[in-house]
Order: sequence, then C-alpha cells, then structure tokens
Amino acid sequence: MQSNLLRLPKFDGEVNTANNYRQAEQLFLELLAIENLDNQLHQLATQVREFEQTLFAAIVAAYQNSSVDNDAHLFLQRILYWINRLKLFWYDDLRHYTNERSLYLSCCRHQIELAWQAWELAQIDVPALQKLDVKQALIERATADLNPPLSPESRYIREQMSEIGYRHLLAIASFDGLVEGSRLSRILGGTANEVQCTLVRVFLEEYGNGRLSRKHSTFFAQMLAEFEMNTEPEGYFDLVPWEVLACANQNFLTTERKRYFLRYSGALTYFEVAGPAAYKNYFAAAQRLQLSDAAMGYWELHIREDERHGQWMLESVALALAEQYPHDAWELLLGYDQEKLMGDRAAQAVVKSIRAAEQANLPTR
Repeated sequence: MQSNLLRLPKFDGEVNTANNYRQAEQLFLELLAIENLDNQLHQLATQVREFEQTLFAAIVAAYQNSSVDNDAHLFLQRILYWINRLKLFWYDDLRHYTNERSLYLSCCRHQIELAWQAWELAQIDVPALQKLDVKQALIERATADLNPPLSPESRYIREQMSEIGYRHLLAIASFDGLVEGSRLSRILGGTANEVQCTLVRVFLEEYGNGRLSRKHSTFFAQMLAEFEMNTEPEGYFDLVPWEVLACANQNFLTTERKRYFLRYSGALTYFEVAGPAAYKNYFAAAQRLQLSDAAMGYWELHIREDERHGQWMLESVALALAEQYPHDAWELLLGYDQEKLMGDRAAQAVVKSIRAAEQANLPTR
C-alpha cells in the first residue's frame, strides 16, 4: 500500500471552503465503502490524492494557524469519527465493516490525531500538573465540580431556552445519548481488581443491568419520541458541532490505547462527577417549560445515578490508581482537566447552536 499519508507534506494550495470539505468528506465515505480498500488504492489514485490534499490543508488550517477555522475542525473531527465508529457494532449491514482494520484508514487517523493531540495538549500546563499532589488535587477538583457556579451557558439553558431550543438540545445530545456507555465497554478487559470491578459496575448501570427497558439510551429515546423526533442513533449527526465530536473522538482514543488508561480514568471521573450539575440544568429547563415526565426522564435518572457514579470513580478508581501508579498519577489529572476543558468548549458550542436554531424558529423534527 502506498500513500502520501505515511508522511505529512507541506501544503501550499488554496484555502478550503465548507463546500470543499463537504465534497472531500463525501469522497472519503465513498472510499470507506469500497471492499478491501487497501488493495484498491492503486486504482483509486486520483480520488485518494484529492481527499488527501483537502485533509492536509485542513490539518494546517485547524492546528497550525492562530485563528480558529471551524470548518476545518468540523471536517477533521467528522473524518476521525467515521473511522472511529468502526470500533463499535451498530447492528447494520456486515459489509459496512469490511475496512475496519484498513491500514490506510489507520494512517488517516494517525495523521489527524498527531496534529490534533499536540494542539489539545498545548492548551494544558502539563509541567504544572506533574508537580501537584495528585490525590489532593483530584479531591479538590471533584468537590468544586460537583456543584459548580452557573456558567452563562447553564444560566441560559435554565432560564431562557425555549421548547425549540430544548428540542435542538435533544437532537445534539442524542449523538451520545443513544449509544451511551458503548465506549466504556472497550476499557473493561484485563486482570481482575477493584478498579476494573468498579468500572464494570458503572457500565452495567449504564446498560440497565442487562435490561433494554432500563438502559439509559432507552430513556433518551423516550424523550425524543415524546416530541416525535428521530430516535435512530446518529439521526442528527449533521447538527453535531465539532467540539462535541472532539469529545467523542478523545474518548475513542483513550479507550483504544491502554497507555492512556490513566487519562481515560481521570476523564471519566470528571464526566461522572460533573454530569449531575449539567443534567440539573436540563431538568430545570424542562420543568420551566412544563414538559411531560417522559420528556425529561433521562435527566432525572442521571442526576440520581451519576452522583453515585462520581463517588465510585473518585474513591475506587482515580484515587486507587493514583496509589498504584505514583510516578504516572499526574496523567489522571491530565485526563480530568482535558475532559473539563473539552466539555466546557462543547457546552458553549451547543448553546451557540441552540441560539441559532431558536433565532431561525425552526423546530428539529
């Protein structure tokens, strides 16, 4: 297999537009559907070259420029997600997985992640984290994030968001809500210990202890159904901001690479600790809008269960791992802080999208 993706060339072409990125993504999806893609690359040289030129230009635009190019970020995170989603089984046509171990797709993923992860890490003061008392820092962070002050985004959701905005929120949140817990499953294997068993307990509760009627995604689907919205996974994929996709792709990365186990555990600790505060905002909005119980049941369930999950993650996972890996324990803080930073960034993007939908006055159906 030959491809320029084995090394990143300098790109001196014209700046891409959103339309260029859409065309390149469609071209990529066509490549993704070709059976035994790796063995067909020599016959697809023109298409591959066209896609790679746009890919390289997007990497430069997103991660090597001082200004934020949202179109480039969105294109790269969507391409990354199309590759990453092959790690999960969607109960669809088996032929969709023909390229799940493609070396070419692996090269594409590697090139994006290489630039993206360097860009993300540059926003964290890693040397400062390495000097902290990890256990104390984890406890202090969890205490602060359990009941944080309301951000402007949280206040808007609680006090101003309309029913149109609420539907738009559900549409974007369904991207994760309808497959919740799936990525957690990829971290559970290995030798038995208290940490592993705690993660399994969290996973089992996410999956309703094996009962579909109690699985968290079922409650989310019920909220969508209450508004006669699409309940199919990824049904509103085109509404998902790149900042939300980045959170999902970060999750794929840290679950797939066991070297990042501490980072993943720190990130999941923040997610579970901080989750109830976010869900309380959504629940308060639904109550203010006088929606039905079914239209808010998922939030109520999570407020109750994730308070318990956050305590489990902190006490039985994060602190335990800090004890077991004293020299690498700072990576727990890195994962925690990255998840918070990326989550806050995603929340801002979601509210911006909600405001735009409300201004357009077009409910999502």
